[in-house]
Amino acid sequence: MSAVREPRIDRAARGREEPDVPGAWSAYGTLLQHLRKQAGLTQQQLGDAIGYSLEQVASVERGRRPAKTAFTTAADRTLEARGVLEVLQDEVDRAKLPRSFRNFALIEAEVVSRFSYDPLLVPGLLQTEAYARAVFAGHCPPLSEETVDQLTEARLSRQKLISRVPMAELSFIIGEEALRNPVGDGGVMREQWQHLLAVSHLRNVEVQVMPAATGFHSGLDGPFVALETKEHQHLGYIESQEVGCLVRDRGEVSAFGLRYGKLRSQALNAEESARLIGRLVGET
Repeated sequence: MSAVREPRIDRAARGREEPDVPGAWSAYGTLLQHLRKQAGLTQQQLGDAIGYSLEQVASVERGRRPAKTAFTTAADRTLEARGVLEVLQDEVDRAKLPRSFRNFALIEAEVVSRFSYDPLLVPGLLQTEAYARAVFAGHCPPLSEETVDQLTEARLSRQKLISRVPMAELSFIIGEEALRNPVGDGGVMREQWQHLLAVSHLRNVEVQVMPAATGFHSGLDGPFVALETKEHQHLGYIESQEVGCLVRDRGEVSAFGLRYGKLRSQALNAEESARLIGRLVGET
């Protein structure tokens, strides 16, 4: 087989100083380039075979752009990689997340239980694509379209936890204000409410709503997450204004558990919560 000739765009890119990119993107790109050359394909030929442009393939190989799931699936099939690229996709997606959130996301992906209270927004694990995109599009300062795309993809990738085997026990308490706050247009909210109803029927998921008229309750200090890892270590996580903190102190984590138990007793039960969300759907 003749040597693969690289197009001008590839040669010109060599020697340039690359911006700081996540290691997972660089590793994926290096492996993709190796598999492509083994297959005797140019970047243009690979792009034509999987439905992507030369520039997109070159950017992924250089680590400048993360591969999307569709890209990986097509490339893995075309290059007969036997899933080698696909096993890296979770790491690629996780690297799209803000740097301060990645350690939490890595722990979250393997928990045996996850309980969260979210008073202002639908929790990320339950957001539809349109809702998540609307959240990131409203970011201040504004984000580029590419960044909005990457953050949305990363958030949707985290949702694999919901259907993961072995199943994780997941509980969500959502403030009624979060459900009524119009993030996006009416269509976005209707789809989001319908999605919440669908997910709430899963055996490992419980969705409860904290009514707006409850008055004082133990969640007024803000949102939080309580986790149990596969090693049965209990952790907490809190975040405000994009600053997150993983909580390991046993006393503080214990307090999270006590508060969450109290919140569960103060919120509507699962059936009442489903009826409230169903009424919101009917009102649109």
